[in-house]
Amino acid sequence: MTLDSILKPVAPYLDEFDAVFKQQMKSNVMLLDTVVKYIIKQRGKRVRPALVLLCAAVCGGTVPHRAYIGASMVELLHTAALVHDDVVDEANERRGMLSINAVWKNKVAVLVGDYLLSRGLLVSVDNTEFEFLRITSNAVRRMSEGELLQIQKSRQLDIDEETYFRIISDKTASLMSTCCEIGAVSASDNPDHRTALRDYGELVGNAFQIRDDVFDYVSKGSIIGKPVGNDVQEKKITLPLIYALRTADKKEAKRIIKLIKSSPDKAEVKQIVEFVRAHGGLDYATNRAEELIVQAKHKLDIFDHSAAKQSLIDFADFVVQRAL
Repeated sequence: MTLDSILKPVAPYLDEFDAVFKQQMKSNVMLLDTVVKYIIKQRGKRVRPALVLLCAAVCGGTVPHRAYIGASMVELLHTAALVHDDVVDEANERRGMLSINAVWKNKVAVLVGDYLLSRGLLVSVDNTEFEFLRITSNAVRRMSEGELLQIQKSRQLDIDEETYFRIISDKTASLMSTCCEIGAVSASDNPDHRTALRDYGELVGNAFQIRDDVFDYVSKGSIIGKPVGNDVQEKKITLPLIYALRTADKKEAKRIIKLIKSSPDKAEVKQIVEFVRAHGGLDYATNRAEELIVQAKHKLDIFDHSAAKQSLIDFADFVVQRAL
């Protein structure tokens, strides 16, 4: 099962979406237009707009024009967030290419991110899609709150499981939930459809982030583009570590926290990774992600069988079955 095969039912619609999206990105300012063209070259698999289109198809059988507007909004929002994230994280690469801030420096990157965010909001206003605007504005609020909460807790190193889920729900799942909810709203007036798909997106988004957090303890960099233990070095306390700290004896847990606080070197990072593995952190996090996926697929029970519904089921499975 590949992502391309999962997205096949909306592949023709994605081509049409691309034309709409590129039009929305255009600017009369030469520098801005140059950066935007560079961003388009960096784009990935278009998962988020595909989710909008799949959810619209699940609800209505076809993909209405409103879905393209909604997909453009979430893609603009997502792209803006990535540009801003690279500035915050001082990242020099994005999908194998130099990041915007690496090429044009932070000031240009922040302003370009602001431009993309404003374009996304204007798309809804220009098309009188005010419900889309409400949904996406709430996502922007949640993403900002989640990022700031993570920064606060990383400084304090006191994240428990409840706080962890609040952070990933706001930082990651909120946008995936937004995609699915907008797709439903674009094609259906049924409030049950809207609620089911919004919840599906939230659950899948949480599972997606947990899987990424597991990758940090096992990946060689080829999957998510970062070395093993990168989160630990950045003092990010994620679910595998939270569980390991909870199950280890207090003396050992304190030693690990002390290592994290001291900005660990490679050898110490390896110790922390082994600690998480030895205390079942990876198995626990993987099981939690799989539980969320089961719940997410149950949310789709209210819909009739279709190629789009099967793709949403397959996408949920794909999120937790991505190879380590």
